[in-house]
Amino acid sequence: MLEKRFFRKPKNELEHAGNGQSSRQNQPSVPDDLYVSCPECKQSILKADMEENGFVCPKCSHHFSMTARRRIQILTDAGSFNELFSDLSPTNLLDFPGYDEKLRKAQAESGEQEGVICGTAQIGGYPVALFVMDPGFILGSMGTIVGEKITRLFEYAAAQKLPVIGYTVSGGARMQEGILSLMQMAKTSGAVKLHSDAGLLYITVLTNPTTGGVTASFAMEGDIILAEPKALVAFAGPRVIEQTIRQKLPSGFQRAEFLLEKGFVDAIVHRNDQKSYLTTILKLHQKHCEGKGAM
Repeated sequence: MLEKRFFRKPKNELEHAGNGQSSRQNQPSVPDDLYVSCPECKQSILKADMEENGFVCPKCSHHFSMTARRRIQILTDAGSFNELFSDLSPTNLLDFPGYDEKLRKAQAESGEQEGVICGTAQIGGYPVALFVMDPGFILGSMGTIVGEKITRLFEYAAAQKLPVIGYTVSGGARMQEGILSLMQMAKTSGAVKLHSDAGLLYITVLTNPTTGGVTASFAMEGDIILAEPKALVAFAGPRVIEQTIRQKLPSGFQRAEFLLEKGFVDAIVHRNDQKSYLTTILKLHQKHCEGKGAM
C-alpha cells in the first residue's frame, strides 16, 4: 500500500523553506561597494567601470571626486612623477581643540601627510612642476603646510625654468589654523608672481569644489585657467550669498559653465581630454619660448 508521503511535492529550496523564510535569503547578493550611484543621472554604475573611465560616469559624464595620487597617475607620463617636499607635515600650531585627532584621522583615511601633493613630472613628454590638492584630506582645505608646499614648488619651478600645472579642490582656508592659514593666500600669491616674473607658464585646473581662500589666491592666478564640467568655483558659497542678499541666485550660479560665460575661466575640459589638452598648451608654449630665444 502506498503511503501519502509519496504524493507530496518534494521541498524546493528555491521556494519557501519549511521555517517560513524566503529563499531570497539564499540567493547570491551583490556587495554594495561594487556599485556607485551617480548623483547626476541617479543611475547605478559599476565602480570598476567608473574608475576605468577616469572616475567619470560612463552614462552622463558626471565627474566624481578622486584622490590626488590617482589623478597624477592618470595625468602624467608613466613613471615620470617625482614627489617633492613629502617630509612636510602639519602640526597643531594654535592648540586648537580636537585638531590633533582630526589630523591623525585625515592622514589615516587618505594615506597622505597633507592635502596637497607636489612634484615634477612629464605630461606628453614635456617637463612640468605639478601640484594636486586632495579632497580626502579635510576637504582639501588650505593650512600652513599646504601653502608652504605650493610656495616651495613655485620657487623650485622658477629656479628650474619649469611651467607649473596646479589642480585645485578645496573647501577654503583651514579654520583650525586661523590667521596662519589665511596668510598662505599672500605667500602663495607672492610665489606665483616670482614664477610669472621669470616668464614662465602657470596653468590651473579648477575641480569641484574650489572655494574660499584657495579661489581668492593661487587658483585664479593662472595664465590659463581651465575647469572641469560643472565644478563649483566660488569664494563664498551660493547658500551664504542667498542668505546675505536674501535673493534667489540664477540657475548654475558659480558653476564652471557660468564662469566661462563671464570670462573667469578660459575653457572647460572633460577629464579624459585633459592630458592631451595640456600637452597641446605645453607644446605651443615651448615653441613660443624657442621663437623668442631665436630673435
